[in-house]
Amino acid sequence: MADKRSKTDEQFKHAMEVCEEIYTKKMSDYGTAWRIMRPTSLTDQIMIKARRIRSLEEKKESKVGEGIRPEFIGIVNYAAMALIQLDLGYTDEPEMDPTLALDLYRQKVGAAKALMDNKNHDYDEAWRNMRISSLTDLILMKLNRTKEIEDHNGETLISEGVDANYMDMINYAIFAIIKMDYPEE
Repeated sequence: MADKRSKTDEQFKHAMEVCEEIYTKKMSDYGTAWRIMRPTSLTDQIMIKARRIRSLEEKKESKVGEGIRPEFIGIVNYAAMALIQLDLGYTDEPEMDPTLALDLYRQKVGAAKALMDNKNHDYDEAWRNMRISSLTDLILMKLNRTKEIEDHNGETLISEGVDANYMDMINYAIFAIIKMDYPEE
């Protein structure tokens, strides 16, 4: 059992490094322009990515030459940005120190990893038996839940908040990246 968890830790770390590299490069290109976005707009950006993934899964081809994997990476990064925005709020002055932006990103993705560790323990790596398309559907379901919660001004009767949904989206997207990068597993 410890062997399975160490393999998951290693693969999860690899996927997070891939996502962080893209986040860092885009920050170099664009700065932290995303800081101007409200969390609801980031939810919509994630929705666009998830719907594109589902479309590509169904159509089996891409007319713009970009595949599914970059979209899962985008989901991880946009969900981390959304978690940061939930804490800091959006701003009309979007420039943030790149070191701080990276530290906050690592904190949010690290929190999602800690959640994954706990759930993975309880569910005994059930995600490994899932299809990537099921992970896509779970992300879409979490997005619909998030939009409902956002439309109700964040109030729920019994459900987790939008932050928990964003963390689940990060984890599902990372599971999909792992399944693509390690298909023999």
